[in-house]
Amino acid sequence: MIIVLVSSWKLKETLPQEKRVKGSVLQTFVTFKDLVKDRSFVGYALTLGLGHGGSFAYVAGTPFVYQGIYGVNEQVYGVLFGINGLAIILGTFFVGRYAGIIHERSFLKTGVIIASTATFVLLLMAIVQGPLWTIVASIFVYMISMGMITTTSFSLGIANQSHRAGSASALLGMLPLLIGAGVAPLVGLNEKTAMPMATIMFLTSVLALAACMLLTKKEDSLLS
Repeated sequence: MIIVLVSSWKLKETLPQEKRVKGSVLQTFVTFKDLVKDRSFVGYALTLGLGHGGSFAYVAGTPFVYQGIYGVNEQVYGVLFGINGLAIILGTFFVGRYAGIIHERSFLKTGVIIASTATFVLLLMAIVQGPLWTIVASIFVYMISMGMITTTSFSLGIANQSHRAGSASALLGMLPLLIGAGVAPLVGLNEKTAMPMATIMFLTSVLALAACMLLTKKEDSLLS
């Protein structure tokens, strides 16, 4: 509430009056309809939604896996969970540091490939009940890719939307939450194995890879 009040009071519109588009609820839905007809935008939206949405399975599943299966205590769990924040920072750092040298789409392609590979290893370790460090390492690498995917897919998704960038941003922000809300409860189907978590993370990563490769436009870059 405080943020809303302060924003209403201090945060002024910077777009000149003559460039503003009058909006309405109906116009919003029309804009959404136009956006979903844009193949490239849909590709970036699905890449972001599936990639980041799949990470909700990790958030929901690691308490069962780390504490229930591998028996780590609360302090160790906090450390293992917390280091993945560093992983996300590393992913976004790579993009920010080398964005002027390597095209964002190349970072995105690399990110979805890393995510698919890491979750494939995670799935194998879940099947064979591998040691805890293999689970932790796979998820750490996966979260590095999340830093790369979320940064680049969002940027590329709104890059060519001009006057409808706000609506595009809303859809890009909403989709991971919708997918995350759908997949998170599924990790609790079997609390005695890491298979539900690993399977969901792998499937969402592979689908994100497919959306990126098949739907987004190929652009000139150093690594494309």
